[in-house]
Amino acid sequence: MRFSGLRVLKEGLTGNKGWRPHWRDPAPKPEYDLVIIGGGGHGLSTAYYLARDHGLTNVAVLERGYIGGGNIGRNTTIVRANYFLQGNSEFYSHSLKLWEGLEEDLNYNVMHSQRGILNLFHSDGQRDAAARRGNMMLSQGDDAILLGREELRAKVPFLNFDDQRFPLYGALYHPRGGTARHDAVAWGYARGADSRGVDLIQNCEVTGIDVENGRVTGVQTVRGPIRAKKVAMVAAGRSSQVAAMAGMRLPIESHILQAFVTEGLKPVIDHVITFGMGHFYISQSDKGGLVFGGDLDFYASYAARGNLPTVEHVMEAGMALMPMIGKARVLRSWGGIMDMSPDGSPIIDRTPIDGLYVNCGWNYGGFKAVPASGNVFAHLLATDQYHPAATRFRLDRFRTGRGILDEEGTGSQHNLH
Repeated sequence: MRFSGLRVLKEGLTGNKGWRPHWRDPAPKPEYDLVIIGGGGHGLSTAYYLARDHGLTNVAVLERGYIGGGNIGRNTTIVRANYFLQGNSEFYSHSLKLWEGLEEDLNYNVMHSQRGILNLFHSDGQRDAAARRGNMMLSQGDDAILLGREELRAKVPFLNFDDQRFPLYGALYHPRGGTARHDAVAWGYARGADSRGVDLIQNCEVTGIDVENGRVTGVQTVRGPIRAKKVAMVAAGRSSQVAAMAGMRLPIESHILQAFVTEGLKPVIDHVITFGMGHFYISQSDKGGLVFGGDLDFYASYAARGNLPTVEHVMEAGMALMPMIGKARVLRSWGGIMDMSPDGSPIIDRTPIDGLYVNCGWNYGGFKAVPASGNVFAHLLATDQYHPAATRFRLDRFRTGRGILDEEGTGSQHNLH
């Protein structure tokens, strides 16, 4: 079923009785050419691009719960390509281009809104760093505008410009950045993959990975064994646990990242805004809720909830940046399980076990990477060659020390040591 304005009008006039399920609910087959462990955004986009670009449809996506029930439905929905270091910069630029054509490609409204991102800076040093990052973005072919204090005030006059502790010097403006509807992204990719013949198997937890003579042969699940020529691990915060089933230890720690939504309010925040003196970011959803978050809960955990000190820390940062936020009532909060790599950058690679592949380590960047992650991972799975936009995300960089990245360009630059 294709969506169109005419179809929506027709269904609205006839009681919405003509809609069909977006995807099938198949039983697992005994064998597939390729099994993807994880039915989140990255797993679904991988399946979609395997079918669309490489003609591989004898593929199963195994999800322990329901489609869209993990991190893809537990995030603050930000889409951007304002990365600094080579490796990440070209990858997220590739992802943003895919975002810009995604709705037409999927024939599905993912509510992609290029409302612009404002990264605030509060000192001369931060301004210099923002200018350097902006130049890197421009050299990559993306957009970046350095705003002064008064230019910033014209866009967001409600910020706390009189704060003597955190003075506002300006912002790095990324007009093509913005937000998208997280669960709609999952549904769109699920629908696209299913329509091309991929089996999306829900409530199918993987309990083991079968390896014989150094080669993967399939997986064990709560719904029985499934043989496969290739197995792809795309399990986000659970990546370490899944890899352990194959006897592997990944350089990953799992932490909780909390996010918050307020009651619905009249439109007030037109952009995504980040606070330069604290890890705080905020936008307003189409339903009117203020969506915001901050730092990780800095302890390892697999619980999809956080602790109160981090809640207090995030609220303090929000109040320092825009005191008006104190009038809003928080409606709900949640926690996503983040798979944090040592250098803050992802891993998309083959493993030492033949036929076993891994896609993990997305840190704070998982949602915005969904299109490119699936696109480049599908390329690797189908061809056993690295996609040009993802040549730096090798697993062995943590063993050799060569090619170590830094996700935000704020840590030590290993290439200069």
